Amino acid sequence: MGPGSGTFKAPNQRSRSEAPAMDIIFGRNKKEQREPVRATVTGKIPSWLQGILLRNGPGMHTVGETRYNHWFDGLALLHSFTIRDGEVYYRSKYLRSDTYNSNIEANRIVVSEFGTMAYPDPCKNIFSKAFSYLSHTIPDFTDNCLINIMRCGEDFFATTETNYIRKINPQTLETLEKVDYRKYVAVNLATSHPHYDAAGNVLNIGTSIVDKGKTKYVIFKIPAMVPGAGKKGQRPLKYTEVFCSITARSLLSPSYYHSFGITENYIIFLEQPFRMDILKMATAYIRGVSWASCLAFHGEDKTYIHIIDQRTRKPVLTKFYTDPMVIFHHVNAYEEDGCLLFDVIAYGDSSLYQLFYLANLNQNFENNSRLTSVPTLKRFAVPLHVDKNAEVGSNLIKLPSTTARALKEKDDQVYCQPELLLEGLELPRINYAHNGKRYRYVFAAEVQWSPIPTKIIKYDVLTKSSLKWGEEHCWPAEPLFVPTPGARDEDDGIILSAIVSTDPQKLPFLLVLDARTFTELARASVDVEMHLDLHGLFISDADWGTGKHPSWEEQDGASDGHVAPQT
Repeated sequence: MGPGSGTFKAPNQRSRSEAPAMDIIFGRNKKEQREPVRATVTGKIPSWLQGILLRNGPGMHTVGETRYNHWFDGLALLHSFTIRDGEVYYRSKYLRSDTYNSNIEANRIVVSEFGTMAYPDPCKNIFSKAFSYLSHTIPDFTDNCLINIMRCGEDFFATTETNYIRKINPQTLETLEKVDYRKYVAVNLATSHPHYDAAGNVLNIGTSIVDKGKTKYVIFKIPAMVPGAGKKGQRPLKYTEVFCSITARSLLSPSYYHSFGITENYIIFLEQPFRMDILKMATAYIRGVSWASCLAFHGEDKTYIHIIDQRTRKPVLTKFYTDPMVIFHHVNAYEEDGCLLFDVIAYGDSSLYQLFYLANLNQNFENNSRLTSVPTLKRFAVPLHVDKNAEVGSNLIKLPSTTARALKEKDDQVYCQPELLLEGLELPRINYAHNGKRYRYVFAAEVQWSPIPTKIIKYDVLTKSSLKWGEEHCWPAEPLFVPTPGARDEDDGIILSAIVSTDPQKLPFLLVLDARTFTELARASVDVEMHLDLHGLFISDADWGTGKHPSWEEQDGASDGHVAPQT
């Protein structure tokens, strides 16, 4: 997709090097770098930047002679950049999930992922399937937590979209205990994009499938601190509370969702027509099909906008809706003059998920990508108080700051028509100090000829202008904003992004950009097999509680405390 144009590069404009590049990035298993290796730094890293950039994403797609169907099914590979006094150390380790251990022990895929159904018994006949049928009706999902990293009090967890999360050591990348959300709140699925308030409390949303005859979306809160937090066995998860719940419009077809929005007083949940068929999921195992095949986009349906008042913990009664769309990432939301504004990256259908099947990534990719819906930054405006005397068809939004409209309809329904801000961007991040508040800047990956990131973009939602960073053969990961200590301006800080290269002669590196000017401050190159990751976070030393991380000696048992630089 062209920058802001939504057009795809024609196949004959595509360079010959891009075809093997797809296999380098997506098809090959990546090796771990279990011991920290020193990066070669060019430029100067700001002296105040001290901490760990911790990232997560799929790194292994074949086990023995078996292969995952979908890129999002790959086994989780954690990697980190520890930044200390201008130096950078890199390491990576596979998450030692139960899924990973079972697969490696069997030397083949024996645990199902969303796009790949696996059978522990290699004799795939109807009888072996039938014996396992009941246990897969509402499946015990994978703990292959490959999407994001979540902070919960002083603990860090690798997360995915199932009911399982895995505690990890952010310094050593060691995998610790397996945690089942269901012990604390009745959800079978949960997002990997929770929100955090100023106190560090976690707010997240999950789906409870046919619980007590109802399928509902459950918003739950995990406190940052708990009574007797210093005592052994006390963990914030034990004090998880249900904040509120929303009954799904369909008992057997709940919406898929990847994130949600929040403001100071409200929560925004989009129930989109990208839905899971529970009955099909219940029989997927015996039918020999993946759970992903039970997910379908219903283009004839609407997208319903649920607004929950955090003060009353109840939904706003007005029924808001918009056109059918698929949303993976909310960007931000805020309140302005009696209205709630929220920005999302929207697709016209579910074709993006289809594109990331490995068969599509490695064959005829340019033709497949031209059929993919264009990711578009859209701004919606919702009136928090609807005038009952307003005429049917009238626009309820009077804000001069947006062209988004909310049209009153009969039966207390309001149709929301968004303002289109920019096409061709994904993996959005903001200065999180502005989360839920009025903000100005979106930092994201720009996607040009396909959903593959080619540049990093800073988009100004106020002036509609942008700055970009890009380099040939470089694919940037999600750009993460880290504020300068004591910063007052929203863009006073730096951008961190892990860059993978499609050129075998060019090493992958950590990029450090000045967030204000988008000029390069430094890069830290590492001679390793770095994978294209999904999401992560930065843990600053000042944020760590003790104010400092254990040294390398404590982490690795090194006798002299030094790590040889990479050559």
